[in-house]
Amino acid sequence: MITLMRKYLWPAFLVLSTVTFLFSGACGVLAEELEPIKLSAPRLEKGKLLMEALSERQSSRSFSSEPLPIEVLSDLLWAAFGVNRPDSGRRTAPSARNWQEIDIYVAMEKGLYLYDAGQNVLQPVLAQDIRAACGLQAFTQIAPVDLIFVADLSKMSGDKTITDFYSATDTGFISQNVYLFCASEGLSTVVLGWVDRIRLAEIMGLKENQKIVLTQPVGYAE
Repeated sequence: MITLMRKYLWPAFLVLSTVTFLFSGACGVLAEELEPIKLSAPRLEKGKLLMEALSERQSSRSFSSEPLPIEVLSDLLWAAFGVNRPDSGRRTAPSARNWQEIDIYVAMEKGLYLYDAGQNVLQPVLAQDIRAACGLQAFTQIAPVDLIFVADLSKMSGDKTITDFYSATDTGFISQNVYLFCASEGLSTVVLGWVDRIRLAEIMGLKENQKIVLTQPVGYAE
């Protein structure tokens, strides 16, 4: 029996291993094709008055596929969680104990990027359009930008109750910044909790200490 298993299963294992290796290699090459995207400085003179933006803040599920100009994308990410005090590295949204544990991943048609607030750069992660996995609603693959809020638990301390509470709270601050920016710029957005987090984390290649909290598509109205 063992001899037969070796005879028939071993070649199959070799084929599977070869396919897996080739697939992994291909993904690595594709990822290397992405270049970092240098973002522009925030245009602080733009935008509506705060009270106007608050009065127009709303959730919208109507999206056009029209891409966001780099200036708008840059302003969006800075408003969300950019560095507004360069001398200390502190950000536009509060963070419990200044852990700054929330990373913003940016899913677009060309691929997946990680927002590097300190360098004001989008760092390439994956040369694959993963927008369809950013929510269980069809519009996530229509919106030109899907923000993915990921908590890096290695930056936090305390038990699961504490890390869950503060990572959710900090994500809420960032998401509201996105809402207000979109209200100011006439963009559509909606925060999403209806996400297959396990599948999305696998696609993104996240580590065990990284947890997807919410996603938030952004774009022009259809």
